[in-house]
Amino acid sequence: MTLRQVATFIVVLAVAVSLTAGQSSTTDVAFQKFWEAKSPADAVKTTGNIVKSGITFDEALRRLKQGRTYVSQKSGVIMESNKENGTQHFFAVNVPENYDPSRRYQVRFQLHGGVDGRRTNEPRGSGEIGTLAGAEQFYVLPYSWNASPWWSKDQVLNLAAIVDALKRTYNIDENRVVVAGVSDGATGAYYIGMHETTPFASFLPLNGFIMVLGNNGIDNGDLFPSNLRNKPWFVVNGGLDRLYPISAVEPFTNHLKSSGVEIDYHPEPDGQHNTAWWPWMKAPFEKFVTDHPRNPDPDTLTWETADLSLNRAHWLVIDKFGAQAADAKEMPDANVINSFAMARFAATTSSLFDRSKASGRVDLVRKGNTVEATTRGVSAFTLLLSPDKFDFTKPVKVIANGRTVFDGRVEKNLETLLKWAAHDNDRTMLYAAELKINLNR
Repeated sequence: MTLRQVATFIVVLAVAVSLTAGQSSTTDVAFQKFWEAKSPADAVKTTGNIVKSGITFDEALRRLKQGRTYVSQKSGVIMESNKENGTQHFFAVNVPENYDPSRRYQVRFQLHGGVDGRRTNEPRGSGEIGTLAGAEQFYVLPYSWNASPWWSKDQVLNLAAIVDALKRTYNIDENRVVVAGVSDGATGAYYIGMHETTPFASFLPLNGFIMVLGNNGIDNGDLFPSNLRNKPWFVVNGGLDRLYPISAVEPFTNHLKSSGVEIDYHPEPDGQHNTAWWPWMKAPFEKFVTDHPRNPDPDTLTWETADLSLNRAHWLVIDKFGAQAADAKEMPDANVINSFAMARFAATTSSLFDRSKASGRVDLVRKGNTVEATTRGVSAFTLLLSPDKFDFTKPVKVIANGRTVFDGRVEKNLETLLKWAAHDNDRTMLYAAELKINLNR
């Protein structure tokens, strides 16, 4: 190689390095804006600049899995608030002592009781978890009141917003966020589980009763107990509970178990309507949480809804209602009480909850790149395809009610990856493609 050729090579290399450095700098700035966004909506606005930076899909995926850089934060009780669904919500966050931003932390939501007795949204008490403390973790104590009870869409949106806000400030383990509650808070956990499952690993109702939700003032046709099958449950009830004794609650707990809901049931024969049993139940409670991390992309899902704003379970999104000729005639339904159970409940109806609203349901089973869907009352749905679950070098096949509705290759898409990463704010749940399924075709 001549001296002139060497010089030319050096110049070309320098230009290439400069261009690469420039692109890297642009990408770094774009991602920093993405991480600094205060909400999913704000994060979506930053994704265009990430695409324009010229980043590859694989590099974007790597950065999203790595996540933002967290910094040290004050420990102790932090009082916070948000405004969801037009309502001001206060909540307390118990930050672990000696919080380490390099470590991922478990989170427990603790829902209080006595909702009807609370007339305002103002916080009560110190905001500390107190005697119900367990393993080292973040404790979140939101507040509910008679105008915004746990069994309302308002609180469903509130808890989801709190999860998002926590992850923007603290190094939260996305797969270890659980919802626990006592009395009304426990009943609220059942409601939350029937309306929102994606952010949570498990539900732990203590001294609650799912059938409180059957009250005419609460049950308006949007309660779907089959949705409880998506997550494991840890349930405690007392035999001497003046409100929800074992004798009244246990038949319904057993019914849910027989309907496919995974319940770790702990009856306390001498238990009253309090948590005096916590000292000996704390260890099994925390072991249950440890043993049941969230699977961000489960191979089986079931979701039913009457509200398209509450239409998602992980990688399933119900887009449109509409009966189909090929609709499944029968789908196992935890809402249906068989004749034997009716006798035990002394029931005069064959269902737990009202069915006055039209709803849609999709059950999914994934095996490799093949997805089998059983549907009822749904004309369109979307499958979110994770690069950790689907092989994008091979065709994806979707079978709905026995009919093949899609069979072909799906391409990874950077904009889709960023869109759902902005929405979910989750390092462990990322999607490379949206597969739209229209059952009317």
